[in-house]
Amino acid sequence: MADIRRFESARMRVLTELERQRHGIGMQKEKTLHAIFKNYEDSDADHQEIPVVGNYIADIFNGSEIIEIQNGNFGKMRDKLRVCLQQYPVRIVYPIPHYKWITWIDPVTGEQRNRRRSPRKGTIYDAVPELFKIRPYLQDPHLTIDLYLTDMEEYRLQDGWGRNGKRGSHRFDRIPTNIVHELRIRDKRDYLAFVPPDLPEPFTAAQMAAAAGQRGKAFSDTALLLTELGILNRVGKRGHAYLYRIGDAFREY
Repeated sequence: MADIRRFESARMRVLTELERQRHGIGMQKEKTLHAIFKNYEDSDADHQEIPVVGNYIADIFNGSEIIEIQNGNFGKMRDKLRVCLQQYPVRIVYPIPHYKWITWIDPVTGEQRNRRRSPRKGTIYDAVPELFKIRPYLQDPHLTIDLYLTDMEEYRLQDGWGRNGKRGSHRFDRIPTNIVHELRIRDKRDYLAFVPPDLPEPFTAAQMAAAAGQRGKAFSDTALLLTELGILNRVGKRGHAYLYRIGDAFREY
């Protein structure tokens, strides 16, 4: 479980340092979201940005485990995972925006304005497209994945096109404010968290999506990923849709 007191300590440590340096929001070399979670996982600077295997640098290496803080783009980790998992346990930490408040910044004056909450609420299913990119490694016993649903403040430059300059705008920085939920994935059974409970079998991906409160079309990737992991088995079709049931090894009798 997330340690909220330790998280807040890491938050204040990073934000205070940024203020001391007077770099302002997002002006530091390392983005705030990444810096806070790195300090949350291990505040010892001697364990951060450490050469490990070959030419790879670990966000954190404490002598026994490599920890990587990822804000997305898991595909770029494939080669690193292939090399590092042969020698060390690797843990990927992925903060997922839960509730997000957006503040727009004038790119010329730096003025902040129009703070509002995004209508979209993040869930653990937002991790599926990223997990898909590294699926050859998901069954490696040395890989652990921590998914953190995290409330965030997001700052965006109003430098896009259109009348209000918001379309195609650039994200400036994100500051996490609270960890709402943590899912730790250490073995295949932990992926059952992606299957809604009490789902009548057999079921389609669309039925699973509806039970999870997600969009059906995007949820087909979730069903495919869980099938590749053996969590779900395809047991036929209903019309053009595949039917699924939970694999025997993961059923609760």
